[in-house]
Amino acid sequence: MVRILLVDDHKIFTEGVASLLSTEADFQVVGECKTAKQVKTFLQSNSIDVVLLDINLGEDSGLDVCKFISDNHPKVKVLAMSMYNDESFITKMIKNGSSGYILKNTGGEELQKAIRTVYEGNTYQSEEVMNIIMRGLTRQKQQEKSLYQIRFTRREREILDLIGKGLTTKEIATALFISDKTVETHRSNLLAKFEVKNVAGLIKLAIEYGYLK
Repeated sequence: MVRILLVDDHKIFTEGVASLLSTEADFQVVGECKTAKQVKTFLQSNSIDVVLLDINLGEDSGLDVCKFISDNHPKVKVLAMSMYNDESFITKMIKNGSSGYILKNTGGEELQKAIRTVYEGNTYQSEEVMNIIMRGLTRQKQQEKSLYQIRFTRREREILDLIGKGLTTKEIATALFISDKTVETHRSNLLAKFEVKNVAGLIKLAIEYGYLK
């Protein structure tokens, strides 16, 4: 028997989901909560297998509730069910410990499948959610590739190497027989090409993408 807690601040929604899940012999909806406080209180005195959790809980955040459950009740599986199809919400929910993420336009059959999947210790994202995640990963790789293919002038490359070795502007100028002002100009160009605001960020990304060791 999968013991399920519904967490959503729209009663008509939880009633509909509870009615849908009651048709399954292996599901038991043991409670409904509207706020983070109610969830915390309920979990103290009830044994739950799966929490079906919305992100928007009025004044509370489902993201925080998810992290609380993950940190304090690690055996309880969280399945996010939300109207938000934004990549940032999805990734934050997963990072906070959610075992799955589905949208509220999901059909009953898929909802049942998702609950059983996370109950068994696996992860589940609906097809639409997976497409959103994959688009985000593709965009990230494209950005990384674009950064990785930065083109430097010979002098910029020399100055980047010396910055990586910890040399100051004056030391770089002396080593390359150029003025301090010229070094600063090339340094500014490097910051712009890496899209960072300071030398620390420049060195971090240069190491990350193999320009410095």
